[in-house]
Amino acid sequence: MTERVSAEQVEAFRRFNRYFTRRIGALDDHYLGQDRPLGEARLLFEIADGTAGVSLRELRGRLGLDAGYLSRMTKALEAQGMVRLGVPPHDSRLRTVELTPAGRAEVREQNRRSDALAAGLLDGLSPDQRAELTGAMATARRLLRLAGITLEVVDGVSPDARACLDAYAADIDARFPEGFDRAALVRPEEVTGDAGAFLVAFEEGRPVGCGALRRLDPGVGEIRHVWVSPEARRLGLARRLLDGLEREAHTRGLGVVRLDTHAALSEARAMYLACGYTEIPRYDDNVYASHWFEKRLSPPAG
Repeated sequence: MTERVSAEQVEAFRRFNRYFTRRIGALDDHYLGQDRPLGEARLLFEIADGTAGVSLRELRGRLGLDAGYLSRMTKALEAQGMVRLGVPPHDSRLRTVELTPAGRAEVREQNRRSDALAAGLLDGLSPDQRAELTGAMATARRLLRLAGITLEVVDGVSPDARACLDAYAADIDARFPEGFDRAALVRPEEVTGDAGAFLVAFEEGRPVGCGALRRLDPGVGEIRHVWVSPEARRLGLARRLLDGLEREAHTRGLGVVRLDTHAALSEARAMYLACGYTEIPRYDDNVYASHWFEKRLSPPAG
């Protein structure tokens, strides 16, 4: 269970942020020596990712920006001739933005200057130190992504719950030699309200993982369908979902949780053992199960 964040950890995080933002020139109104601040430069970069334009709604979600602030930056870039605004033919309620030829040239120059800045910073290190730094940055990015993902309990019939279960079913149908029958999925009423819980992991507003909890017997719950989408794997999200489901079990007075897994899911079996689960005899009639586990829960820390 997660322990409280210490004051020392908070200060170390803030100290690094202050140093890094100053070192890369994030506080300069003329970022990379160009006539715009970092916010506008980053917005140009994000717009360049869309070949046929990107919606302002998507940019708000991706960058976590206030609608008014995004609108002001977009209008400033439009006035500079960097972008053009439009309305897609399929939905008149949306506004899209795309780069102009001048905007594309600006992004190319921006990338050239960004590469030069990064190379200049790394040039002061030995090859071993560069490898150490780039490895540390990869770890930091992974952990920051994980920290930015939120877990929410949703209704079992919600669109996000059903979308996750659809993706889960398609994923394991491809992995199980015998395929998978969707009839084996939990029913919405089993994972809603007092009966259980359905957790969805959201990254920038998109569902990227899920897990279900349902009651088996008095004081005993069962965890089902722990799944992470391919683009969010190798972050540690499956363990976080498992921890969240255990917390939900504890709040419902369930002192024991059980789960099972298929022989093809060797990584799941390894994770359950590493998270304190003990292998037990068969407890259900799940035709897809080859291994069965149980864990006695302790009260959550904090």
